[in-house]
Amino acid sequence: MKQAALVLLNIPLALVGGVVMLWAMGLYMSVPGTVGFIALLGITVQNGIVMISFINEIRMQGRPLWEAVREGAMLRLRPILMTGATTLLGLLPLLFATSLGAEVQRPLAVVVVGGLFTALASTLLVLPVLYGWIMGRHEPDHARSRSVQGTSASSIPEFSQA
Repeated sequence: MKQAALVLLNIPLALVGGVVMLWAMGLYMSVPGTVGFIALLGITVQNGIVMISFINEIRMQGRPLWEAVREGAMLRLRPILMTGATTLLGLLPLLFATSLGAEVQRPLAVVVVGGLFTALASTLLVLPVLYGWIMGRHEPDHARSRSVQGTSASSIPEFSQA
């Protein structure tokens, strides 16, 4: 339940980006804008699931929590950015179109493009930190101390004096 709630926490941040972009462009909410929000929510949830499931895979290998969070965020950076970039590139023609009927479809592109920026930021920055914080709070004390020792003390080689 905690991990599902983390994925769903990305949604409000994505919505903020879409609403702010609609406001900044001087557009009103319409049916295509609503469809844009639906597409944005799908992208946001997909990216959150990709991030959390990959961190879980790393943790199943026995890595400490914060090491898994850091490595998972770094290794999922490119796939998540590529998802956002392909969506953005696909919607650029709709965003800048001026032909007949473009004003009807522009809210869709504006919502998705604006929401993508905040959704990507929340998925790549906020979600891993919240994952580490929430999952770290629910670890047993011995596992938490082992993960702290594993990342700091054991990584420093010991030198003996001869």
